[in-house]
Amino acid sequence: MTTGTEGTPPGPAAPDGHGGHGGPGLQKGLSQRHLTMIAIGGVIGAGLFVGSGEVIRSTGPGAFLTYALTGVLVIMVMRMLGEMATANPGTGSFSDYARSALGDWAGFSTAWLYWYFWVIVVGFEAVAGARIIKEYTGLPLWLIALVLMVLMTVTNLVSVRSFGEFEYWFAGIKVAAIVLFLVLGGAFVLGLWPGQPMDFSGLTAAGSTEAGEGSGLFPLGVGAVFSSIVVVVFSMVGAEIATIAAAESKDPVKAVARATRSVVVRVAIFFVGSIFLLVCIVPWDSEELRVSPYASALAVMGIPYAPLVMNLVVLTAVLSCLNSGLYTASRMLFVLAERHEAPQALVRLGRGGVPRAAILTSTVVGFLCVVAAAIDPEGVFLFLLNSSGAVILFVYLLISVSQLVLRRRTDPSRLVVRMWAYPVLTIVTIVAIVAILVAMGLGADTRTQLLLSLGSWAAFLVLFAVTAPWRRRARERQESRERQTRPA
Repeated sequence: MTTGTEGTPPGPAAPDGHGGHGGPGLQKGLSQRHLTMIAIGGVIGAGLFVGSGEVIRSTGPGAFLTYALTGVLVIMVMRMLGEMATANPGTGSFSDYARSALGDWAGFSTAWLYWYFWVIVVGFEAVAGARIIKEYTGLPLWLIALVLMVLMTVTNLVSVRSFGEFEYWFAGIKVAAIVLFLVLGGAFVLGLWPGQPMDFSGLTAAGSTEAGEGSGLFPLGVGAVFSSIVVVVFSMVGAEIATIAAAESKDPVKAVARATRSVVVRVAIFFVGSIFLLVCIVPWDSEELRVSPYASALAVMGIPYAPLVMNLVVLTAVLSCLNSGLYTASRMLFVLAERHEAPQALVRLGRGGVPRAAILTSTVVGFLCVVAAAIDPEGVFLFLLNSSGAVILFVYLLISVSQLVLRRRTDPSRLVVRMWAYPVLTIVTIVAIVAILVAMGLGADTRTQLLLSLGSWAAFLVLFAVTAPWRRRARERQESRERQTRPA
């Protein structure tokens, strides 16, 4: 594998399409242990540690069923993505699957939407991490966020291995925290805790605050279980990062297959299992759930320093998301540049084989988000968050439709991972995603997110149409160079 140098773009794509993400120039610096932990930790973010409390309060004890249903949706998307990635290991990213199945417009918009989603997340997570640190230091929010951004930028710039190492330990802490909670919480609920009998009464206890007065598993109605899916789906984003990172490993097919097959267990244990224990331990309408659900459960169990411990875990989850978000955004931008759908300067690599130009460009947007959060948190920053709110659902929809189309074109012998019950479950997944988008449109709290996100998609489609002549000329120049260098 050739390694690019600063200011020198890598060679053209190989005939098998491997010239995109993970193609010539990019390091193969991620080991199997990196990919395993990235895959395990990818779905565990601050949304689980913090946002789950609000979901429980708006759903009731049956909230664990909301996470189960949402988990099934994510598992379906990951299974489809795994099928396409193992059947076409040389392609750059899932934007290439959309391109092959639906046309250039789909590949272009998928990649740009995914990049946009993650650069906004980078800025948001930097601010979220700064808020936690500010509680203990009193330093200005913008300064802490700036430092966090710089640290994660340097980590990504050094090498893909440094990214992998940081993510390995970040994800390890998150996983250890959840596993420890499952062990302690399970012992508490099953009556294995000193002085505590077996107790599942939290599943049917009546509400007694403004959150609700009902009792039973569904005190706010069965409909609340489904309406909360709109919120929960965003806390599970990140499972697909493993399929992107796999391209910078020595055996991407094996890595993707393993990540895809293990996502079922991860969702079932980390999300459904921990939420089930939460509603058993802490009353579903407790005000403490809104602040820190896991810390509240640990406090009920009598574990000292629970808030401090969980704040450290949440901070780790935030830094992990910031780190992986910057990595993912830069690789997607690199893919776009190689496809002549972004400025060619972004395809240049540093000495370590990392796409430094793409990393720095993505970082700039993150820094701008931090500035917006400091200057106008309820204006520009809120607008940016809302304009990317439904974007991941658009990407998941395009992945699902792409698999529906590409499965028919793929030789069965290449299907290392197969989507279950094709095409029935694929169609059901597509319908479910559309239903969530419709629910967002009907909900007063989420309608703005949907409309602004649709506006973002429309903007990228306009950009696709406007830049068509530029892309055509760029490809003609590349083809001309290839003909000139081709042996007679």
